[in-house]
Amino acid sequence: MLYGVAAAVSIVGLLDSIYLTVEHLAGRSVRCTIVKGCSEVLSSPYSSFRGIPLALIGAGAYFVVFSLATLAASGYKSAGKLLPIVVGIMFLMTLWLFYLQAVVIKAFCQFCLLSALVTLMLTLLVFLARRLER
Repeated sequence: MLYGVAAAVSIVGLLDSIYLTVEHLAGRSVRCTIVKGCSEVLSSPYSSFRGIPLALIGAGAYFVVFSLATLAASGYKSAGKLLPIVVGIMFLMTLWLFYLQAVVIKAFCQFCLLSALVTLMLTLLVFLARRLER
């Protein structure tokens, strides 16, 4: 059941990342309604890696998590073993990006914070699911 919840949660991250990718590629500025700083964060040099928007990389990662969580929920054991590795890498990347926002850029993007929350939830769900499997 936890893998099913993880699959559903990953869709939120996927939609968030797709939205940011589309806006980035269209060259539009994203409006913040909860916090101020979206423009600063999303236009910073840290918003892309070698010309690829980080949001696009995030969308790919959320799609992988969705796929693996769905397979794990369907009983595929190898998907359940691979999922903590993928989510663990995402969690470490989230910590790095949060640090960049807080210390380097000194601004926060609500969409990036949503992604961080989704990744934190996925981390907790996946590691709890793995623990219960043992």
